[in-house]
Amino acid sequence: MKKAKLLWIDLEMTGLDPEKDRILELAAIATGWDLESIAEMTAVVKVPESLMKERMVGEFWENNAESRDGLMAQNATGKSVTEVEQQLLAFMDQYFGLEIILAGNSIHQDRKFIDREWPEVAKRLHYRMLDVSAWKVYFEGAKGKKFTKREAHRALDDIRGSIEELKWYLSFMKGVNQ
Repeated sequence: MKKAKLLWIDLEMTGLDPEKDRILELAAIATGWDLESIAEMTAVVKVPESLMKERMVGEFWENNAESRDGLMAQNATGKSVTEVEQQLLAFMDQYFGLEIILAGNSIHQDRKFIDREWPEVAKRLHYRMLDVSAWKVYFEGAKGKKFTKREAHRALDDIRGSIEELKWYLSFMKGVNQ
């Protein structure tokens, strides 16, 4: 079986503070260096409804009410944070070797939540990460080129968008995909 090289992860959380907020939704895509999907997984983490109501307020959530409402609606079908961690570990075991590089957009933020809520997953991840937002900063700042992707604020759609975004940046480099 082909072993994946990049573990693309996107998390939807109640907010961005890893001390106060919690993971609500996980999507993961395993790819090789060619960025083609080998396998995908999704999971919903059940969190207290009171935490969602407390933390999922303000301008961001008002502007993304459809995403907020979808996340709140699926919460009842969620599993414990430990169960989801075990699912993710099984996914990693199935598709990856020893070195697992985390990839995504602003992945450092997701990594903070992984470190806090899924310590066994965190132990398996390489210290290096592939962060698409670094490419975004360079291309927008230095080249005046901007990739536009739909911001679904749902985990699986967001990962797919991040992979497409990285492919777009790589298209400017001679010989990369040849």
